[in-house]
Amino acid sequence: MLVSSALSPGQCLGYLAFAFGMACFAQRDDRRFKQFMALECLAYVGHFWLLGQPTAVASSLVSLGRSVAALRSRSPWVAGFFIALSLGMGLWLQTGWLSLLPIAASCIGTTALFFLHGLGMRLLMLVGTLLWLTNNLLVGSIGGSLLEACIACINSWTIWTMWRAPRLKVRAGQPPQV
Repeated sequence: MLVSSALSPGQCLGYLAFAFGMACFAQRDDRRFKQFMALECLAYVGHFWLLGQPTAVASSLVSLGRSVAALRSRSPWVAGFFIALSLGMGLWLQTGWLSLLPIAASCIGTTALFFLHGLGMRLLMLVGTLLWLTNNLLVGSIGGSLLEACIACINSWTIWTMWRAPRLKVRAGQPPQV
């Protein structure tokens, strides 16, 4: 496990990613979700670069491009490009089994952002979050670990409220939205 000072520049960028990630997963609007995710990824690029984690840097760069592209396109070809890019860069830079976690998380996130929306998107993103959490704990990323743990909680809460909202309307006598 690598550990750097809690106030090092790398860790400070992790805290910035934390703030953007918290804002991202609290969003119920898919477009704002993707905008905040792009900012989170940008901060993560610097964070992992300063922590000396090249596969996490590559995965964060791909995730940044993917988040921006997902704002404008839902094309399976664009998604396929980002999945292939994640796999290619990740496998080229990987140094062991730990390096595979960010690669898998990036591929899962791409699938979620391009092929799903609403509740389904957030559920699959939760799986990716848990992979990132495992990676961050093992590489000593303080801000990244806090971010992913909180994202898992906030995203779970958002998933719960989104799942429950139509059921509450039905109980209140309102017709469900389709």
